[in-house]
Amino acid sequence: MSILLSISRWLARYTSAFIILIAVVAFFVPDAFAWVQQGQRASVILGLIMLTMGCTLSAEDFRILLLRPVDILIGAVAQYTIMPLVAFTLARLFHLDSFMTAGIILVGCCPGGVSSNIMSFLCKGDVAYSVGMTTVSTVLSPFVTPLLVLWLAGAEIDVDAWGMFQNILLVTLLPVTLGVLFNYFFSGTKHFGHLQGIMPGISVLCLACIVGGVIFTVHPQLKTNGLRLIALTLGVVTLHNGTGYLLGYLVGKVFGFNTAKKRTLSIEVGMQNAGMATVLARNFFASPAMIAMNPMAALTVIPCAISCAYHSISGTLLAGFFTWRDEHQKSDSES
Repeated sequence: MSILLSISRWLARYTSAFIILIAVVAFFVPDAFAWVQQGQRASVILGLIMLTMGCTLSAEDFRILLLRPVDILIGAVAQYTIMPLVAFTLARLFHLDSFMTAGIILVGCCPGGVSSNIMSFLCKGDVAYSVGMTTVSTVLSPFVTPLLVLWLAGAEIDVDAWGMFQNILLVTLLPVTLGVLFNYFFSGTKHFGHLQGIMPGISVLCLACIVGGVIFTVHPQLKTNGLRLIALTLGVVTLHNGTGYLLGYLVGKVFGFNTAKKRTLSIEVGMQNAGMATVLARNFFASPAMIAMNPMAALTVIPCAISCAYHSISGTLLAGFFTWRDEHQKSDSES
């Protein structure tokens, strides 16, 4: 068990590097991840990620929602307005085709990711607020995400909002609820405590599998379009993510949040559950049947896959910047 805990801590610490490594491996050996795209395996893997999230939520986390409703409301509104609208705007500015547009909009309309809680901890943000925001945005996602995608992308591409609602409910809300129940009934046991310790590592491994599966799906398009496609997508993803960080921080400033809450709001708004966006893109826009009819449909998952890796990298860098700034200000005050 101690070995598993060490591996889990290592994976949580070096998530970005590990995801990038898996993406590179998948590009050169795509068939190694073909199994992920068979049947509903990607949805099951995402469900496992959400189960691990639920297992870390306690009754205290839900009390925070009741004690700080205004803060949570501000955060949820900021997240579900800023990121979708920025995604829509960037798609127009870069003249993205309908499939790429649907992909970046999907990322923008998804809830916050579990990694944002870790980043908030690293930069001395308000971790309780971060957990509260992630929880609420995840609970709202079955209702809000399909409606936003339909509204922003429905004019260019067919959006099965009802099917998306059912899918998010099944692979997101249900696993989170089960995880919460497991934590409630078994949190006092020794073995469950050990299990919670390795859950960050399980989440990273699952996310890596999803990214590998996506690279397998879009491998033909990546080989055909190469660096041009990657550069375009990375540029859009970078602007989308960075604008989210900036506007999230500014919203906190407008509402008079303290430094810790402003940092958390910045990270929560900017970092999305791109793994969830990837699975939704694959299920509703780039399934094997859809790609067989139109190979370009595979492009939908590329912004989602790149966001999976990039959000972890940028979140780590932002947390590091906030920490460096604290140390720099501290040294200036002492000198």
